[in-house]
Amino acid sequence: MTAWHIVEKPFSDIEEFYAAHFQNLTVTLYAYTGDFHLAQELVQEAFCRAIPRWAKLVQYDDPLAWVRKVAFNLAISRWRRGRTALAFLRRQRDEHVAGPGPDRVALIAALKTLPHNHRRAVVLHHLADVPIAEIAQSEGVPEGTVRVWLHRGRAALGAQFTETTVAKPVAQQKEQARG
Repeated sequence: MTAWHIVEKPFSDIEEFYAAHFQNLTVTLYAYTGDFHLAQELVQEAFCRAIPRWAKLVQYDDPLAWVRKVAFNLAISRWRRGRTALAFLRRQRDEHVAGPGPDRVALIAALKTLPHNHRRAVVLHHLADVPIAEIAQSEGVPEGTVRVWLHRGRAALGAQFTETTVAKPVAQQKEQARG
């Protein structure tokens, strides 16, 4: 035996062993994980796993090495599960969607000026492709009323959009493409 090797007395019960090594093992795992509460949790779990095996562990040359190895393995497993979960969440995330273009912003602003029933009819029919009969049924009005709402809504939108308002964003896009 070498001079630097300290022979510890064998621990008769797990409580003495826990009291003697919990703090140092927690500090070791804290240094490894960077999270004190996680380190405590991992060390406690390692000791919990040692309890049913204590009769066998106490016969080992170094039962602390077994508990330490279990605690480190638990830390690695937690890290792997976290990494796997993060990768899964990243795959679930939608790709970045560009914001609305100037034409879309102008259309939304124009739609906001319409009366609610006209706006609903225009949006449902022209943007969501809902048939007039279905709009009439959901609104509880005759189909002729929905047709009037659509006609008035389109007329109001047409009055807000002229050739210059539609052409201006296109010209701006061409200039930006050149620059």
